Amino acid sequence: MPDLSYLSLFASAFLSATLLPGSSEALLLYLMQDTDLSLLLLWLSATTGNVLGSVANWGLGRFGYHLRHRRWFPVAEAQLERARGYFLRWGSVSLLLAWLPVVGDPLTLLAGLLRVPFVLFLVLVTLGKGLRYALLIGVLS
Repeated sequence: MPDLSYLSLFASAFLSATLLPGSSEALLLYLMQDTDLSLLLLWLSATTGNVLGSVANWGLGRFGYHLRHRRWFPVAEAQLERARGYFLRWGSVSLLLAWLPVVGDPLTLLAGLLRVPFVLFLVLVTLGKGLRYALLIGVLS
């Protein structure tokens, strides 16, 4: 059932972009083996889900900063400080690297904490994540 494939990839990409552990790339590679599925729709599902997961991080940072000292807060203070240093050194353009493992998720949270304008955030994160999935699909198809 193709629709379920796209939806599951969207969900996997969304969760992978939040501060929860996950890897949408493995599911994408698996789904690429099904010749009935559109590579364009796989790209769109993965990119959209991953970007929206990052938007959730941005929102948590933007509106949940006062909760950062709670035990359940998803990013440790040390991770935030490391990401803050990186972010301040490179500026908003560093959001193009929001797809990177380990630093990407805290980076998107930090963008919210530092009040990066949402439109700028959305453009940079979409560009970086979209290109990453496009390259992955292009190289492996």
